[in-house]
Amino acid sequence: MSSTTPPHIDQPIEPATAATGTAQHGAKAHSDGGWDAPDKKVPVQTRSERPQSGDIDAFPTVTGREVNWKFAPLAKLQPLLDGGLDGTAYPFLARQSDGADVEWGRSDDPRVGTAGLPEDRAAAAAWTARDAVLAVTIKATEAHEFITLTRSDFGAQPRAAHTVITAEAHAQGIVVLDNRGKALLSENVEIVVRDGARLTVVSLQDWDDDAVHVSTHFAEVGRDAFLKHVVVSLGGDVVRVNPSTHLGAQGADTEMYGVYFADAGQYIEQQVYVNHDAPNTRGRVNYKGALQGQGAHTVWIGDVLIGRTGDGTDSYEQNRNLVLTDGTRADSIPNLEIETGNIEGAGHASATGRFDDEQLFYLQSRGIPEEEARRLVVLGFLVEVIQKIGAPELEERLIAAVEQELAEGRSVIAAPAETAPTADAEASA
Repeated sequence: MSSTTPPHIDQPIEPATAATGTAQHGAKAHSDGGWDAPDKKVPVQTRSERPQSGDIDAFPTVTGREVNWKFAPLAKLQPLLDGGLDGTAYPFLARQSDGADVEWGRSDDPRVGTAGLPEDRAAAAAWTARDAVLAVTIKATEAHEFITLTRSDFGAQPRAAHTVITAEAHAQGIVVLDNRGKALLSENVEIVVRDGARLTVVSLQDWDDDAVHVSTHFAEVGRDAFLKHVVVSLGGDVVRVNPSTHLGAQGADTEMYGVYFADAGQYIEQQVYVNHDAPNTRGRVNYKGALQGQGAHTVWIGDVLIGRTGDGTDSYEQNRNLVLTDGTRADSIPNLEIETGNIEGAGHASATGRFDDEQLFYLQSRGIPEEEARRLVVLGFLVEVIQKIGAPELEERLIAAVEQELAEGRSVIAAPAETAPTADAEASA
């Protein structure tokens, strides 16, 4: 005998509708979920996913919780993040060969945007504020061309600068941006290396002690072309130079070097990015720094992306930090993202530590005083990278500058820390 009476259900069932969602059966959405809601967005997970725009309004206000700003002293950088910068032309001194040209261009110069677009608010603020563009061109001649731009008159007011460096097809040469004096500066530097060209770009930060400098370098390397990019940061209160290189043509090659020396209270940051976006490209990244004095802080973040079209890639990045005294901090974060398995090799390494006691013992056993032994160890540590520049006159100047840094901090170097954090991590694929 059948009955039309529905069976007894102890727990009432609510209809599954869009309104109830996960609330059915009494369940509720977790407080940190709901990223698919209209008012929430999934956080950017990798460097390659960062939005790009030349409009400052495309980037939200910097809070310090962002992955690319979490270490930076925002109070000192705030004038460069608010917008309203002075982007007019500035005085400079140029020393150049016949095959190197430099000229001022308008803000709408067609060369702007050739190498890339800003990925953060500081770069976008400078991009938006530019009123003039400094264009440097290395011509294709039989000689190895050079040009040195000495810039020392930015002053203490918030300023913006935009530079476009172009190496014509099959050209070869070196461009040095020699930064001195006072500055409160946000800058974009675009570097275009045409097919078959070989270019070296050196950015030297030898600012006054109270200078604040934020700079983003974008590089586009052509087919079978080579870019050597060198960042040297010695002076300034806050120095943040972030270079990125796009290897977007077959056979593109880059070597990216960095040398930095942070004193008491000084903040130096580098965020390096290499994008292998074409077959048979090669990348080498090697940054070395030394720290001495209370509150000296350095940050190095290295990102390497080997894209799906990056077959045959050969890439390696490393960062080394030498801690000379107590009270310093060195943050070092290497990242490697691989989207194809058909590569020659890829790897990264990072290490931070104090003096090698065996090196000091060896030198002292040969009759070298301890203070001189420490000086030789530091010089040997940093000179390896300085000598990669390939400009003897500039190399000698930088070695002398490092020796001066050591001399000024001699009293604290003579008393090394009893204990210092040491970390070493290596990975390869």
